[in-house]
Amino acid sequence: MSLFITGITVLALCIYWLPWQADLFARMYPAFAYLQYLLLIGLYLTAIPFFYALYQAFRMLSYIDKGTAFSELTVKALKYIKYCATIISCMYVAGFITLLSLNAANPGILIIGLIITFSSGMIALFSAVLQNLLKNAINIKLGNS
Repeated sequence: MSLFITGITVLALCIYWLPWQADLFARMYPAFAYLQYLLLIGLYLTAIPFFYALYQAFRMLSYIDKGTAFSELTVKALKYIKYCATIISCMYVAGFITLLSLNAANPGILIIGLIITFSSGMIALFSAVLQNLLKNAINIKLGNS
């Protein structure tokens, strides 16, 4: 249930809040109005791996519900979540570099971006650790069979 709420919330933010926020920043900083649609495209591109990771988390939870938590399918889902989180972090770092090179770095945008970058990095790290632990547990389980 919480995955659906998260997905619907992010989707609503992408549809309603992001365009409004981009328009507001374009009006507040007319010198950088040309970046409005570039930023929106970049943010929407980061939503793609986010929703794919959310889908993989849903699949992983369904494997756990079916009693197949210790399977290669769960390891694969964790691997995809790790990749998606890494992609999101890299995309935000590339966005930071682009904004800094254009001298268009707004402190509010940078803080939100840093939070997203840090959170994605931590998700990638925890996914990698869980993936490794799960692989080891599967190997031990197979060794005891």
